[in-house]
Amino acid sequence: MTTQTLLVTGASGHLGRRVIAHLLGTQGVSPAQIIATTRSPEKLADLAARGVQVRAADFSVPEGLPAAFAGADRLLLVSTDQVGARLTQQRAAIQAAQAAGVQHVVYTSMPAPERSPVIFAPEHAGTELALAESGLPGWTVLRNHWYFENVFMALPAIAATGVWATAAGDRGTADISRDDLAQAAAAVLASDRTGTATFTLSGGEALTTAQQAAGLAEVLGRPIQVVYQTADERRAALLGAGLPAPFAEMLVSFEVNQAQGYMEPVTGDFQAITGRAPQSHAAWLAGSAGALRGAAGR
Repeated sequence: MTTQTLLVTGASGHLGRRVIAHLLGTQGVSPAQIIATTRSPEKLADLAARGVQVRAADFSVPEGLPAAFAGADRLLLVSTDQVGARLTQQRAAIQAAQAAGVQHVVYTSMPAPERSPVIFAPEHAGTELALAESGLPGWTVLRNHWYFENVFMALPAIAATGVWATAAGDRGTADISRDDLAQAAAAVLASDRTGTATFTLSGGEALTTAQQAAGLAEVLGRPIQVVYQTADERRAALLGAGLPAPFAEMLVSFEVNQAQGYMEPVTGDFQAITGRAPQSHAAWLAGSAGALRGAAGR
């Protein structure tokens, strides 16, 4: 069991919350050894009541970050959600971690950020470079594959039309559950790992959109037709549905990224870190059936 003080940024978000749950549960870390930072401390009142140190930290106010990070030995930098501002914010967070004396930073990145066509990939690549150039005693990059949970964003449209449109073609994507990624992050954060390392955390299989749709259709009890589109056709369809152009471009870039094979490689890194295989897509669907049916209006 670690004796170090562990800090999780973005702790009120879905991933940050699950990481702290695994620190307290799976890793057996004492609440007093955990610092949880967030822009909204009131959202973590339950963790504060358990003895977790909850602190306010706003990455858009970098001058406050060194104090927020003070006393932490190891820090999980959960990538922020502010596309466009993310790289500036995360560079500031890395500098603040150094100033606070943090010994090891763990960062949640994405697969192949230096080559990926995803709109925000350069921000991940830039953050990885900032870590490499930082002079920190140690760091670990976790290149997280996409969440199974991302299907919830598309589910209302799929349920309403019976169509899953995509520009991903017939290439697979080795998605993984958010909870598995949280467990891996907690394991690395709570470890005595030193030096530098990069892991790519994938699910156990790469599934095409058609394969994912077949599993989802079985859970929902209704057919789903997969319609393949070019990137231009997909963009036009999303804009025609009223999506803001930046969001439409991001979604298209996700699918082009899959079509180019960047999400297809399956690695053993998750099992190497946690000692177990990642949850399968079929098992995740079964465990999420109620939520999926509810989101689909069933």
